[in-house]
Amino acid sequence: FIITYARVRDYPLMQGPVQMTLILLGYVFFVLYAGPRFMANRKPYNLQIAMVIYNFFMVFFNAYIVYEFLMSGWGTTYTWRCDLIDPTSSPQALRMVRAAYMFYFSKYIELLDTVFFVLRKKHSQVTFLHVFHHSFMPWSWWWGITLTPAGGMGCFHAMVNAVVHVIMYTYYGLSAAGPRFQKYLWWKKYMTAIQLTQFIVVSIHISQYYFMEKCDYQVPIFIHLIWIYGMFFFVLFSNFWIQAYVRGKRLPASKEQKPKQNGFTNGEAVAVANGKHLDNGAVHYSNGFAHNGKVKEV
Repeated sequence: FIITYARVRDYPLMQGPVQMTLILLGYVFFVLYAGPRFMANRKPYNLQIAMVIYNFFMVFFNAYIVYEFLMSGWGTTYTWRCDLIDPTSSPQALRMVRAAYMFYFSKYIELLDTVFFVLRKKHSQVTFLHVFHHSFMPWSWWWGITLTPAGGMGCFHAMVNAVVHVIMYTYYGLSAAGPRFQKYLWWKKYMTAIQLTQFIVVSIHISQYYFMEKCDYQVPIFIHLIWIYGMFFFVLFSNFWIQAYVRGKRLPASKEQKPKQNGFTNGEAVAVANGKHLDNGAVHYSNGFAHNGKVKEV
């Protein structure tokens, strides 16, 4: 524990669990209570410029995280099978620790997704699953990189998630930039497929552990948690895929026809089950939850 913790204790928010827990509790308090009360008698803020800057910053930041994961093991020395953690203080091991920390820290930046919802009065998108995911991920990752050496096959899902976020935030950035960029968003229908592929790849990779004759991965509890996490969100997104594409609930209503079903009431978007939100017939997800980029503002 001492050797492991020494490699991360000088990074911000890594000195103890109290500080990061208070930040996350403050986030939950703001998005569920203080923020909505503050906006109750105010008009929604126009945050288009801020959102464009934010989304494209996240594109480059996640791309850099992917690069660091590749250079610190996944693209150099890892076998993509039973890759063990390097608990030493070698340059490559410390680079992996830094990559894992940057992924962890990016989860705090992503809290702005929900803040944008609140300030733009998109309260229907602040679902339980959205808030739970955004608060639980950084909290659980703090324990992950503090109590265990970062790296090995247990960090594969982080690299894959960062890859997906490069794609997702590119889409959100273009969406937030305005109608003139709609022609570049033809691939929006593949967003859910990208998410499903993420969970399939992560689950298959981590499942190797259960079929190997011997794999001395140092913290097997995280193998089990990653597998459960991947399967849970695969089921969640499969359900969304069925509702959206098989049953057609994602299809937009025409101006002539404004059905009072499939997420629409008199042409206005309303919240539907499982944390999903329909906005002019389109819904966009990252990690299972609605995000801030919109194809068309209501």
